[in-house]
Amino acid sequence: MTGQGAPQPDPQPVRVGLRLALVLLYGLVGAVHLAAPDRLMPIMPGWVPAPRLVILLTGLCEIAGALALMSPRLRRAAGIGLALYAICVVPANIKHAIENVPVAGLPRSWWYHGPRLAFQPVLVWAALYAACVLDWPFGRRLSRGGRNGMPGSGDSGIPGVRERRIP
Repeated sequence: MTGQGAPQPDPQPVRVGLRLALVLLYGLVGAVHLAAPDRLMPIMPGWVPAPRLVILLTGLCEIAGALALMSPRLRRAAGIGLALYAICVVPANIKHAIENVPVAGLPRSWWYHGPRLAFQPVLVWAALYAACVLDWPFGRRLSRGGRNGMPGSGDSGIPGVRERRIP
């Protein structure tokens, strides 16, 4: 059985472009974490242990994730890792916004903080989509040996997300 509805455009150019944008973003932000960790110390929540070390480690993780996105073998793990990272930095972003913490080179306005906070879920999606972890919203639902939408048929029931069969 083939996909339903009109043919979908090839999502590959979107994935490649998004992947390159994420490589640049996380590579640059990771470099800032390594080069100037003290600039980011004021936005670290008080409950984070060894905040300077955490900033340095997250910088390494950002760079490693960016590089791994370029490797087909590591891409899926990189996408999941970068998505989780985007979730984990939300407390620092909230503290930065709510407490209006000054950070050199960054605006202190809600014109900056509002979109930045709203963009976090987009970064989660972008990492997962660029790494081919999910297809939503550009993919089509595929049936793999069963009725579309039924567990075990290769279709998770979630639009754009396919189950992986284990041989």
